[in-house]
Amino acid sequence: MKEYILLIDTIDAKGLVYNISKVLFANNLNIEKNAEYVEKESNKFFMRTVISGEVNSNILLKELTEVLPADSTIKLTPKAKKDIVILATKESHVLGDLLIRYIDGELNANIKAVIANHDYLRDLVESFNIPFHCISADDMEREAHENLIIEQINEYEPELIVLAKYMRILTPKFVETYPQKVLNIHHSFLPSFIGANPYKQAHHRGVKIIGATAHYVTNDLDEGPIIDQGVVRVDHSFTWQDMRRSGRNVEKVVLSNALQLLLDDKVFVYDNKTVIL
Repeated sequence: MKEYILLIDTIDAKGLVYNISKVLFANNLNIEKNAEYVEKESNKFFMRTVISGEVNSNILLKELTEVLPADSTIKLTPKAKKDIVILATKESHVLGDLLIRYIDGELNANIKAVIANHDYLRDLVESFNIPFHCISADDMEREAHENLIIEQINEYEPELIVLAKYMRILTPKFVETYPQKVLNIHHSFLPSFIGANPYKQAHHRGVKIIGATAHYVTNDLDEGPIIDQGVVRVDHSFTWQDMRRSGRNVEKVVLSNALQLLLDDKVFVYDNKTVIL
């Protein structure tokens, strides 16, 4: 029997779960899994429900709208693999990890293509029988180069775009073209040490932990809603190069964890924060 994921984001009120469940029951749908969360400060209610059965989406969404508070957000999607496109530059560790997880069936995704601004990773990507496109930025204005990237991405119509160490800052146009669809991995435990060379920054500060942060891309550099983070302990004997080597292992795990959360429709965004259900 086909399964769907129902996401509801609304103002908290008495009887919400009862009313939602009543609509699902009336439509002969079964609840396979359910998770809820109430944010007390904002009085927000979040609910993720896996349902099974024959769904008439128009009727179901209409009936749910009728029993929920005004301005509720309701999203209903089939439980299926999502199409993604990966952007890369030269570094292979994060991209290689995603490709191995993909081939091993660990990612609930279809990797449609990898797009890079250098040709370094072509052999790696094509060894997995995945299309690779090199769009060089040499002697090009940033906007002109980005337009070519967007044009290439749109040929694949992905539901998510993953920045696997893509080292170019994206313009507001790009972000607005793919709102809440671009996932980035930052080699630092944000909000500390944003921008370039975070391991040098961390080393100079004498930190005792380093980490990585996976977040949505917004127009504010490295300040998008955080989806997942991870850390590893270091000490005074670590050079910044040692920290970078250790940090790369964390980057791989954090990015794959965050991506899987998005692929499974477990992430809600509000006030530049996330709720993970």
